[in-house]
Amino acid sequence: MKTFNDPEAFARVKRLPPYVFTVTDRLRDEAIARGVDVVDFSMGNPDGATPDRIVERLRSAVGDPKLHRYLNPRGLPELRASVSRWWKRRHGVEVDPEREVLVTIGSKEGIGHALIAMLSEGDTVLAPAPTYPIHAFGAVLAGAESLPVAVGPGVDFFESLVAAAERAEKRPKGLVVNFPANPTAAVGTQELFEKIVRFAEARDMFIVSDLAYCDIVFDGPKAPSMLAVPGARDRTLEFMSLSKSYNMPGWRVGFCAGNPALVAAAARVKSYLDYGLFGAVQAAAMTALDECDDEVVKIREKYRVRRDALVRHFGAAGWQVPAPAASMFAWAPIPEPFRQLGSLEFCKRLIDEAGVAVAPGIGFGPAGEGSVRIALIVDEPRVQLAAERIEKFLKKGPGGR
Repeated sequence: MKTFNDPEAFARVKRLPPYVFTVTDRLRDEAIARGVDVVDFSMGNPDGATPDRIVERLRSAVGDPKLHRYLNPRGLPELRASVSRWWKRRHGVEVDPEREVLVTIGSKEGIGHALIAMLSEGDTVLAPAPTYPIHAFGAVLAGAESLPVAVGPGVDFFESLVAAAERAEKRPKGLVVNFPANPTAAVGTQELFEKIVRFAEARDMFIVSDLAYCDIVFDGPKAPSMLAVPGARDRTLEFMSLSKSYNMPGWRVGFCAGNPALVAAAARVKSYLDYGLFGAVQAAAMTALDECDDEVVKIREKYRVRRDALVRHFGAAGWQVPAPAASMFAWAPIPEPFRQLGSLEFCKRLIDEAGVAVAPGIGFGPAGEGSVRIALIVDEPRVQLAAERIEKFLKKGPGGR
């Protein structure tokens, strides 16, 4: 009889590296257990309360027994209609709520299921690097492989895309894009999106576009939608999440829209794996999308104020952090004297010696090495406290003297 004592005995699991953030999470939790008041910038976990109107809608809906049953795994028709209105209002894009919209359990789940639906063993997909793990490892879950496309400060993403496609031994089946980007906060333009669509058309690729941070833009024009590009609808699934725009990370509400066949493919996979969200949560999501545009403005402004505070205070402490134009993250090079440590060791030391937690760049793939991600999830007094500690930490140097 076999004894199962190693999760990596399974080939697909073996291809999924252990989440590097569990290392820094453990160190952070151990420091807190010792009584350290850790200033935690490590996770993109919004700290604000969900707007009252949304919570009240949940309270009123939760007593409706019709919403206690299994529901359409594509999402309630009323929520899909709200999604359709959101897309038209926000991006000027008309989508059919019956054929072109799918409600997901957050955008991460949706992207993962879509890639499982559209990829086969041995396929490849182009994905940004560094990036949020599901963009690259969704392909691995499907038995496929992701090919890295460089993104970030000073990088021409389209040039990277062309170069990656030319290096590929076989034609990639599709590509994943994420603008504004996690973790690098890179922003995309309408011109870039048009080039991406023409690129995909010429190579008969699908496009998965992650718009999770499209509402969190501080500088420059609003974030474009891939579906607004002529021809994109023929090959695109575009995902959005309520987590950041509406302070709803724990509610796990997302959605996608796009090509009806791609929506149907993702929906078929989902129908084997889940029955969608609790109906009362879907009802609350309708209120968010239909009635809470003003709350999105407030939330964006809160992140802008935090961004400015972080750049100002960390800069005064001796760590020059580039100001992100969008997203809820700053992507910061490790201070030069500490760069030799690597991002994981730097983050460990920062927790142990300064009581400040950030996310190591290596957690977003090898291309993230040399930088860290700082989430804008604490207010200015805590940012200032972190900066005071960081100043002392930097002055001691990598030797800890």
